[in-house]
Amino acid sequence: MMSEIIDTKDLKNDPVFGQLSFDGHEQIVFCNDEDTGLKAIIGIHNTTLGPALGGTRMWQYKTEWEALNDVLRLSRGMTYKSAITGLNLGGGKAVIIGDAKTQKNDALMRKFGEFVNSLSGKYITAEDVGMETRDMDIIREVTPHVTGVSESIGGSGNPSPVTAYGVYMGMKAAAKYKFGSDNLAGKKVLVQGVGHVGETLVKHITDEGAQVILNDINEARLEELSKKYNANVVLGNDIYGLDIDIYAPCALGATINDESIAQLKASVIAGAANNQLANELKHGKMLRERGIAYAPDFLINAGGIINVYAEVEGYDKAESIKRTENIYNTTLEIFELAEKENITTHQAAFNIAQGRIDQRKKEQNS
Repeated sequence: MMSEIIDTKDLKNDPVFGQLSFDGHEQIVFCNDEDTGLKAIIGIHNTTLGPALGGTRMWQYKTEWEALNDVLRLSRGMTYKSAITGLNLGGGKAVIIGDAKTQKNDALMRKFGEFVNSLSGKYITAEDVGMETRDMDIIREVTPHVTGVSESIGGSGNPSPVTAYGVYMGMKAAAKYKFGSDNLAGKKVLVQGVGHVGETLVKHITDEGAQVILNDINEARLEELSKKYNANVVLGNDIYGLDIDIYAPCALGATINDESIAQLKASVIAGAANNQLANELKHGKMLRERGIAYAPDFLINAGGIINVYAEVEGYDKAESIKRTENIYNTTLEIFELAEKENITTHQAAFNIAQGRIDQRKKEQNS
């Protein structure tokens, strides 16, 4: 079979190294298998502090460019998430292009596991959107470089509850900074996205007495959780102008942008989604100018990686919870540092994380 000749005018200029989200990635692996239909991308951003650990997301991306951009942004975020929480891990992430509900199967997972194994531990995978603990168990059949496997086979299990607990701690710290108290009773909280993490967060804040509003693309899920937690529901995307105290984005990223910031009435943003700021510099500054307290996503959603890191380091669940609780203190420190240095909270968190990476690199080179 003759390969199709591609005209150079159809090629995007600098499609990888020229991507804004490339940001110095060490390695990008494109995984393709015709027998299983696997099309995946593994991004390894930085391994200065240790092996790149990050989850695998399965999503029906509209284009391959969208998938590449997502994995680059996510893997970069994992570098700083691990750094700011003091873990000896680098940043990596993977995406599988496809519909997790209709195209995921054991053969696909095993083949993906083989690609992970080929990296000899430089990248360690875990669970993310579209994945379950069972999928990690299947991947474990072909590689040891996977975390978040079932507790019955020595793993830490589903990381979602610990992720949600960390977001809860970050939200309480942000409330303490903005309102003078971390008590969420009576606070109006909009939770956008009620998957595994979002629902657990809803439980925490409902138990504390918050007035919860739910938003999700899955209306059946909304109806179920509305009854379960006695929460209000808002459908569609016209949600940012609601009269609320706290906005908790827990779905996909980039919901904090020009349009949403102009409408926001919330005083605090604290959620589980990755890459919440569509543009880190621009939108971080816009939030600061409007007096909205933004808890950096890569800090407060780090509970999941703290949990799976237990499988690498060998500590128990109690230690995972203890480390996750410390997100509260770190979040407060970030707010205080940002105020002191007259910078955004995102920049303050980034500076601390980058400083740790730079120091380790300096030690390695000395």
